[in-house]
This record gives sequence, C-alpha cells and structure tokens, in this order.
Amino acid sequence: MKKTLVSVWLLLLIGVVGGIFWYAEFRYQLPTPVPEGYVAVKPGTMVQLPQSVAHTAGKPLFLHFFNPDCPCSRFNIKQFKELVQGYGDKVDFRIVVLTTKKYSADDIRDKFDLDLPISFDQKLADLCGVYSTPQVALLDAGEQLYYRGNYNRSRYCTDKETGYARIALEGLMAKKQDIKFNKYALTAYGCSLPGCEK
Repeated sequence: MKKTLVSVWLLLLIGVVGGIFWYAEFRYQLPTPVPEGYVAVKPGTMVQLPQSVAHTAGKPLFLHFFNPDCPCSRFNIKQFKELVQGYGDKVDFRIVVLTTKKYSADDIRDKFDLDLPISFDQKLADLCGVYSTPQVALLDAGEQLYYRGNYNRSRYCTDKETGYARIALEGLMAKKQDIKFNKYALTAYGCSLPGCEK
C-alpha cells in the first residue's frame, strides 16, 4: 500500500512538472497577442526618434528590444551578440530595455556582457510598432523603418535558415528594397511588453 501511494505521488508530481514545462514551451510557440489599440508601423515609415537615442549620422540603426526577465530575450542574446560582432562597424546597435522592474544600464551591461548604449524609453516600442520581446527594429540611415520583426523562427534562435534579423541587415547593406519576409518573421512571438493588454 505504501509503495503504491509513493508511486502514485511520484507519477502525479512528474505529470505536474511535465505539464508546467509543456505549457511554458507551448505558450512561446504561439504568436504574442496583439494589444488593444495597436497601430502597425509599415516599412518605409519615418521614425521620429527621441534625442535620447542619438546615433551616428549616415549609419543605419539597429534597435534591440529586450526584456531581461523574458526567457525568449535571454535565449536571443547569443544571436544578438553575433550580429553586433558582424555588423558593429557598419551599423549603430542600441538596446531598448522594456520591463517594469528596476534595472540600470550597468546592470544590463554586467549581467549580459553587453557593452552598448542602453535606453529605457518605452515610447520607442510604439514608434517602431513593437509589442513583444525580443524584437528588432532596423532603421536605414535616413531613419526610415526597414524591418520590424523577429530574429529567428526558433524560440532558441538556433535556426540559421530563418535568421531574419541577419537577412534584414544584409538586405539593408546591399540596398535591397524588395526583400520579402514570411509571416514568421513579421508576426511577433515572445513575451508581451509590460502593461500590454490583449
């Protein structure tokens, strides 16, 4: 009797842990719910950046929308760093932290080993049409939106064929205006922004 009770208890525990893990995985494979009142920003739109986001004139700007508390954002750090290493001399990279928790720029730099300018201006998300993390907003040298979307189709950012952010950077560098992205590039996946309502 005791053995049976322990076995049932262990099976129940394994089932609960498995269910929680499955839910966490499944949740991030669904598109992020679009918040009420969301206004899409189309490629080619001029983005009026605030003065807090000063960048080098004549260089494209890559805005990395990041939430340190979002698992998807944390999985994405390696891919983001690879893009900075590959394009950092041609493109200005900025990190836009979107969270309700109190972090300083030094906290982000130290914790994630990111030595880049950091903004906490949540208005940048609205200006670029971003409502989840991690997301990219890539602006050309004239501050027109070239690409707003995902880094990759995979939650873990491991799928090389769907490196959408890399493809967008390469397209912008080659001055291509006709790059077509599929729905997985342009439909937001990840964590909803703090304060977003369905």
